Amino acid sequence: MDLRIDTPARLGETELPDGRVLGWAEWGPTDGEVVLMIPGAATSRRLGLPAGVVESLDVRLVTVDRPGLGSSSPLENRVFDDFAADIAYLAGERGFGNPPMIANSQGAPFAFACAAAGTTGPLAIVSGADEIGRPEFSGKLPGELADLVALVASDPVHAEAVFTGFDQDTMWHLVTSSAPEADLAVYTAPSFESAYRQAMAEAFGQGPAGYARDTVLAMGRWPFPLSSIAVHVDLWYGEQDRSHSPDNGATLAGRLPDATLRIVPGVGGAVLWTHAVEILRTLLGRDGQAKV
Repeated sequence: MDLRIDTPARLGETELPDGRVLGWAEWGPTDGEVVLMIPGAATSRRLGLPAGVVESLDVRLVTVDRPGLGSSSPLENRVFDDFAADIAYLAGERGFGNPPMIANSQGAPFAFACAAAGTTGPLAIVSGADEIGRPEFSGKLPGELADLVALVASDPVHAEAVFTGFDQDTMWHLVTSSAPEADLAVYTAPSFESAYRQAMAEAFGQGPAGYARDTVLAMGRWPFPLSSIAVHVDLWYGEQDRSHSPDNGATLAGRLPDATLRIVPGVGGAVLWTHAVEILRTLLGRDGQAKV
């Protein structure tokens, strides 16, 4: 499998009404079907899908940096609604309508916030960070993670300060030290690792504050009701994934009005890149030949 991530075909920034900018990257034909992608934790707009995937499906893939990461301006004390409003403005300015969206890892709750605000088409949530602050997950989290979730709940300001101690090297170690062998084969493939590390370096280019804010929001209780999401959601989890959801999305699927849970054998959190074609085909309703 070719895991090479091509350099974006187009890079740009869209000015928002308050003067901030939202950074984005694109791959694929300019007249292709637009799919927005929300990156995972501590990665930037540069981490797209394996080379040739979007072109083969006539997709125009647009990735977006969250505020304070990559080339997007910071926004102090931002909340989920701020990001949903940013995406709505970006989509309107660039003529995207309500596009289908992929969200990876920590990008998941931000995509859900957009869907709850009615600004997206169908969602593909891939290795999605779950709402681990919910009471049904109490006692099911590893000790260090459980302590961080408790800190976010009791003292989010202190928790955010703790997360500012993370950098790109810390994140690389976190990802690779807990990854199953199948994922390590992806992450450490030279053609992939260089792109992954570059995206992490770019994400921390303004410092750690953007990542820290993301993490406090994602680890806390989500303020939007999942029951209000009207679009279809495909939840994709690798069966070996032990990092993103305590039950690989089973509880999450039950909380959504219209969701399909797809468990992929033989992989963990790297499923976005090992199964990119199937994920896109399914999202776009072209899944007749997809095999997972």
